[in-house]
Amino acid sequence: MEDFKILIVEDELLVSLDLKHILESMDYEVIGSANSGEEAISIAGKTFPDIVLMDIMLKGDIDGIETAVLIHNLYDIPIVYLTAYHTNEILERAKIAEPYGYIIKPFNEFQLHSTIEIACYNHSKGTKI
Repeated sequence: MEDFKILIVEDELLVSLDLKHILESMDYEVIGSANSGEEAISIAGKTFPDIVLMDIMLKGDIDGIETAVLIHNLYDIPIVYLTAYHTNEILERAKIAEPYGYIIKPFNEFQLHSTIEIACYNHSKGTKI
């Protein structure tokens, strides 16, 4: 396992803090967190994380899907959605960001860990899952 740098994009503070704790217990480096799309784009452009864990419903003018598309297009950073929203309509919209994973909350730690590892591996090889 590599020490991947992760950006958390989550608008609920307690969920973000819990996720940070879980990721750090797995020896990942959490390089920041954002609660809006605008903030996430700014942080991603300054820190260039290895992966972004993206909630779909965010504070601000743009949602997680629009944010993911911009981060993917601007910085070629892999996106993994981590969301409670899982309708077919949202899933179809989410595909436009070419995500490397889509995890439904609540999640378990193995699911989170394995998705991060596979997403980062596939991104380094230039493939999608």
